Amino acid sequence: MGYSELKIAGMFLKRFLKCSVFLFFIISCSKTTDQLPYYNSANFDPIFIENRKDLESKIKHTIADFSFIDTNGKAFGSKDLLGKIHVANFIFTSCTHICPKMTTNMVEVEKKFENHDDVNLVSFTVTPWLDSPDVLKRYKEEFTLNSKNWHFLTGKKSELYSLARKSYFAEEEIGFTKDSTDFLHTEHFLLVDKGFRIRGIYNGTLGLEMQQLIKDIELLKK
Repeated sequence: MGYSELKIAGMFLKRFLKCSVFLFFIISCSKTTDQLPYYNSANFDPIFIENRKDLESKIKHTIADFSFIDTNGKAFGSKDLLGKIHVANFIFTSCTHICPKMTTNMVEVEKKFENHDDVNLVSFTVTPWLDSPDVLKRYKEEFTLNSKNWHFLTGKKSELYSLARKSYFAEEEIGFTKDSTDFLHTEHFLLVDKGFRIRGIYNGTLGLEMQQLIKDIELLKK
């Protein structure tokens, strides 16, 4: 190999090494659990924690304790989600607009994590006067994989709406300032970590958002 060939080979080698270092940097700087944002308010301004020692002082908001009735007529609530990641959404079974698409998209999440006991899906009805446990049970059996870790819940309207708006910030443009008697309707899915802190908000009508949700759940599981 002549001098010119060696020079060219050397240039390629240098470029390869630079690219390798760059790729290593990118991979090493890829998301970790703490690089998912936290949310403290209905404005959904992201908060990033660089030092876990700052978590308790900076992240004050957590999902409040709750207990409602599941499709088997039994109590299910926050105590059943201790130490688990969960995704929450708000639907009603007679909805013909966004709810069917939301349920279809949530099934994609269900497929991915149906055998993962540390990941739960929770669908709260916003029409509890219509959606009894039996109605929710039929809905679940018809439109989902009917996995054990997807819970459909009903209960007292005022408690459901208060939890949705004050804890999950389900209608983030308005947040908890909306009167509890006003109808609640939102396409959002909320990702909540094992410490009951909100870590993500997603448009439940969009398939691409579900792909990101799945990636973020996998990140929280690490």
